[in-house]
Amino acid sequence: MDKIGIIGAGAWGTALAVLAQSAGRRVQIWAREPEVAEAINSDKENTLFLSGVILPPEIQATTDLSEVVKVDALMLVVPSQYLRQICGAIAPYLDPSIPVVICAKGVETGSGALMNEIVECILPKNHYAVLSGPTFAAEVARNEPAAVTLACQDIGVGKKLTQALGTSRFRIYQSTDVIGTEIGGAVKNVIAIACGIVEGRSLGDSARAAIITRGLAEMARLSRAKGGRPETLMGLSGIGDLTLTCNAIQSRNFSLGVALGKGQRLDQVLASRVSVAEGVDTAASIDALAELLKVDAPICSAVNSIANHGADTESTISSLLARPVGLDSPFD
Repeated sequence: MDKIGIIGAGAWGTALAVLAQSAGRRVQIWAREPEVAEAINSDKENTLFLSGVILPPEIQATTDLSEVVKVDALMLVVPSQYLRQICGAIAPYLDPSIPVVICAKGVETGSGALMNEIVECILPKNHYAVLSGPTFAAEVARNEPAAVTLACQDIGVGKKLTQALGTSRFRIYQSTDVIGTEIGGAVKNVIAIACGIVEGRSLGDSARAAIITRGLAEMARLSRAKGGRPETLMGLSGIGDLTLTCNAIQSRNFSLGVALGKGQRLDQVLASRVSVAEGVDTAASIDALAELLKVDAPICSAVNSIANHGADTESTISSLLARPVGLDSPFD
């Protein structure tokens, strides 16, 4: 695999472009905004989404979807709620032999579809993989060490993608559990908002640790109900991503939760940002999916109530604390 196409020139898409180029690949990145493509091509910097990181001169940007799909592998790095639209737009141009790497973390609102289910529906002939794990875009772009999971049901395709994208400082561990990997990446964003609310309300580190641990249990229950393997969540795409996202203010979802915990309205928080906090939409999707699957997910439900329905934070927290106490198991 020599040429990599990347759809989505946000912070993570741009960081992955830097990564792929450092791995020796030729890279082209698609940007929705013409000004972003122009900045990447002319100034070698994505000033809107990843300011301060100078990009290798070899990276080229385009706004033409029909051009960026002429590659050996294609990475989809768009917000989860736009993945279906993007897949539909590239379907007429994408060769069915080209593997697709899903880098979006979320669950589609309305349908409750995981990202791989969307790709299977619209691009049924293309092999696909899911890339997920504990990473911050700026750190990966600066070539700081990181490790992730690449889940692909076809071990051979997964190995080729791992070899094409991995480096000594971006370690890729293979898995065949696509569903478990996806659930981990989606749910951790919701749990990160919950941890941010705890921080914003000054409820202490002990409360945050409890949220992370019980959030992992919700994650595992959802994974098992969807057909994933709960043990996958003991790895990078589960507990690894939770550990990072729930403890760092540079996390979009954690910082959003902090703002909500301090009493800001959601619309105020979102209006001040250019990047997407996936956990807001995913909270609603996960809450609905858990109800459909008859899975107990009280933390995700509480985040949805606060973030999307304006529920009172204190009373919602009190309701969570009043729940009956069960067995201490990450899978129950």
